[in-house]
Amino acid sequence: MFKLEPRPQVSKLWTYGAPILALLITVAVGVALFVALGKDPVKGLQAFFWEPIKSPYALGELVMKATPLLLIALGLAVCFRSNIWNIGAEGQFVIGAVTAGGVALLADKTTGPWIVPAILLAGVLGGMFWAGIVAFLRDKFNANEILVSLMLVYVGTLVLGYLVYGPWKDPMGYNFPQSKTFESVTQIPKLIAGTRVHIGTLLALVAAAALWIFLFRTKAGFAQQVGGMAPAAARYAGFSSRRALWTALLISGGAAGLAGALEVAGPIGQLTPYVPAGYGFAAIIVAFVGRLHPVGMIFSAVLMSMFYIGGELAQSRLGLPKSLTGVFQGLLLFTLLACDTLIAYRVRWLAAKPAAKGAQ
Repeated sequence: MFKLEPRPQVSKLWTYGAPILALLITVAVGVALFVALGKDPVKGLQAFFWEPIKSPYALGELVMKATPLLLIALGLAVCFRSNIWNIGAEGQFVIGAVTAGGVALLADKTTGPWIVPAILLAGVLGGMFWAGIVAFLRDKFNANEILVSLMLVYVGTLVLGYLVYGPWKDPMGYNFPQSKTFESVTQIPKLIAGTRVHIGTLLALVAAAALWIFLFRTKAGFAQQVGGMAPAAARYAGFSSRRALWTALLISGGAAGLAGALEVAGPIGQLTPYVPAGYGFAAIIVAFVGRLHPVGMIFSAVLMSMFYIGGELAQSRLGLPKSLTGVFQGLLLFTLLACDTLIAYRVRWLAAKPAAKGAQ
């Protein structure tokens, strides 16, 4: 029989090997799932792992979808390393999109290029405001940040719905629940011609570098992490838990809001009820698969982007439900949690004990 035996110290090998093993198990379960659904597993794997990288345009789409995932995951990593569980990044993403969209709607034919920084700033401030509500309730009333941030996701979605069905509804939009299309001057500048990759990708990479410096090369970042790992030690060292709370949530909310601004002023180009794309929830998986490290999260964001594109292709080409994307995301998370057991435990095989003498 098998037995889990505690390791004398955590395994560095499995710290980085567990995500790879989790991915391999996810792929194996995916193959079995394709077979059970009567689909060609080779074509299914091609849709998820080959089609998103087979051409320059496909790579551009892959990078475009990875950008908001990376931005949100970077902000969440600050929270999780600080032992603050912000589960509502999706709501902060939506409110960031709403505030950015509100600024974009102010533009007209005479507006100058200055509107783009204003849109991005509005998105950041919108996300910070929404996360600030969570910080305020946790700070003043010790409210559970998991529940508060999660419930605010639905409030944010309702705010978006109210606006696109009501005051911001396009009067020339044939009664569809959407704002008018933003003026061309509000569009986020493209980074690569012929693709939809915009400067948001560059901002995300800069944010990853900035986060690495903040976490591992500054006293403030050290204080954030000590507060998460050992609150008593942080208090003894004079680090403020209140400051850590506000810092983590405002950074996280600002990053999610920026992602929302880039999405509506980039590929979407208007506000619709379909702005919530699940990026805020998927970014939680991105953060943990990437081990809450900026470099790791870059790779895990690309992987999660593959799942999004693969799910869309599997729906259109193989006739599979769109929810298959969520299935793969969930499989990756659960297998990662299972494989993480190997970091602190080793698997031992125990031989069966011989039967006692005289036993019948």
